Amino acid sequence: MDAQMLGGALQGFYCDKDMLINILTQRCNAQRLMIAEAYQSMYGRDLIGDLKEQLSDHFKDVMVGLMYPPPLYDAHELWHAMKGVGTDENCLIEILASRTNGELFQMREAYCLQYSNNLQEDIYSETSGHFRDTLMNLVQGTREEGYADPAMAAQDAMVLWEACQQKTGEHKTMLQMILCNKSYQQLWLVFQEFQNISGQDMVDAINECYDGYFQELLVAIVLCVRDKPAYFAYRLYSAIHDFGFHNKTVIRIIIARSEIDLLTIRKRYKERYGKSLFHDIRVSLRHMIYLDPHFLLFETEIKALIQITSWQSLKR
Repeated sequence: MDAQMLGGALQGFYCDKDMLINILTQRCNAQRLMIAEAYQSMYGRDLIGDLKEQLSDHFKDVMVGLMYPPPLYDAHELWHAMKGVGTDENCLIEILASRTNGELFQMREAYCLQYSNNLQEDIYSETSGHFRDTLMNLVQGTREEGYADPAMAAQDAMVLWEACQQKTGEHKTMLQMILCNKSYQQLWLVFQEFQNISGQDMVDAINECYDGYFQELLVAIVLCVRDKPAYFAYRLYSAIHDFGFHNKTVIRIIIARSEIDLLTIRKRYKERYGKSLFHDIRVSLRHMIYLDPHFLLFETEIKALIQITSWQSLKR
């Protein structure tokens, strides 16, 4: 039934965007993959291909993004972050700092199968310096899991404190090795010990001692260790408020986290910023339309994103 309704929405002269939104945003990823198979059998056409052909701009990004399995969606975002004009370092930071070992493994496999390229090699060729070294460490997905040693935490904290004081190449390497390889449980203890030793919060120390994308990546790791949904709430708030409505970031986070922790992200957003994610998306869009009527083109995109977040409440 869903496949048939999508066929009617896409095959006619007029593309029924509301029908696409009502179906694709209200199904889980596994259901959408089954719909794509049924669509192929029914029409002999690829659903993603038809979505790409019939849709445009950011609405196409939302609908097509929903059709990818999560590892492939991450791979897709990383590929486009590195293969366009310039590199979207913020996309690399957001994805690689926040994914688990298992997610990173599946992402690397999906990247290789989809693009016939090695993800590590592409990251190496598109980035540089200690920023590149840290990304290369993260993408391997070798973080320790479920292990904490209070005695070692004090030693690691001292290493981090020295790295913030000395700032030599060797100390930067030691800093990123600890942040990329120690378990989240261990890093919680390390950050507490760091506070005891230095009298300073880990994020504040990094911001004071380093700059550029290396600093942003280190901070992202620390924030994800502490509270990953809060990190994504912060990213969404920045994307909505700091430089106008940054569509790609908002789309990427909502799709990628839709079946993981989007409800918690919404909760953290409301707690930290006083307004709901729904509210800020709508208000930001109205403001952009006021400044430039061309932003009316994004109405269907925003409706789709709000439908995704609404579905999270319904399915719980």
